[in-house]
Amino acid sequence: MTQDSLLPHHPSVPDDPKFVADRVGILGLGLIGGSFAKALHEGGTEVYAWNRTASTLELAMIECVDGELTDDVVPTCELIILAGYPQVSISWLRAMAPRISAGAIVMDVVGVKRSICQACFELAEGYEWTFVGCHPMAGTQYSGFAHTRANMFVDAPLVVVPPANMDDFVRLDVLERLKHLLEPCGFGTFTLSTAEHHDEVIAFTSQLAHVVSNAYVKSPTAQVHKGFSAGSYKDLTRVARLNAQMWTELFLDNADFLSTEVGTLIHNLQQYKDALDNNDAATLKALLEEGDQRKKEIEGQ
Repeated sequence: MTQDSLLPHHPSVPDDPKFVADRVGILGLGLIGGSFAKALHEGGTEVYAWNRTASTLELAMIECVDGELTDDVVPTCELIILAGYPQVSISWLRAMAPRISAGAIVMDVVGVKRSICQACFELAEGYEWTFVGCHPMAGTQYSGFAHTRANMFVDAPLVVVPPANMDDFVRLDVLERLKHLLEPCGFGTFTLSTAEHHDEVIAFTSQLAHVVSNAYVKSPTAQVHKGFSAGSYKDLTRVARLNAQMWTELFLDNADFLSTEVGTLIHNLQQYKDALDNNDAATLKALLEEGDQRKKEIEGQ
């Protein structure tokens, strides 16, 4: 059974739908979707959710979810948050698009933007609701509802990709309403971006870090690290633990930018290896000093 086949299908369109102020619908109750549910619930927002695993939804309805995001509830949500895998989010929105009320906002929280924004912006063109691409810069190395936190997004940046062809005044109104609806989450900054720029930068700041960490622990020496490791090992291996299915989809959706970053890293590492193999102290020292200086420049020192 495919992921898409697990999605609900509701072809009927409600008569004269109208959303309820401060009612949010969430697709997916994993680490990010579940943390949105908890933060918004604590802030007094009505939260309705859909999740592939029924037991997770049942647990969430005890803690922070007011009810299931059914076909009757979708038209009443002022904000809908797509927190599923990229293709699941796109498929759900395609099925639900006719039911979403005019004036409502749909945002996603997927870790890549080009693939999902292209599909969802095109979907939104035929309706009177607005799609906004988003990516909260927050999370942990763990996944699943069990690791969700209401304070996950406090002071974190939120990258926002608004529709490019929208009137400036309409865009400002949508973004202000989005900021208001997300106030309980406590985001520190809202950064406007294009989908292209987001994916290029995120390939370095997030995806490459996961690849490096995941590859690093494959050294045979990792099996005997206990008693010999401290902060450096812990920092470098923190995100080696990951949801392989989700990250595979994210990496492939951003394969061009991520491959470029991996290639750059391989080139840089080869220079260190060559210096070591040649016992070239001068080159090795220069490489280390260059990296140290780059870090200071990045941090504005």
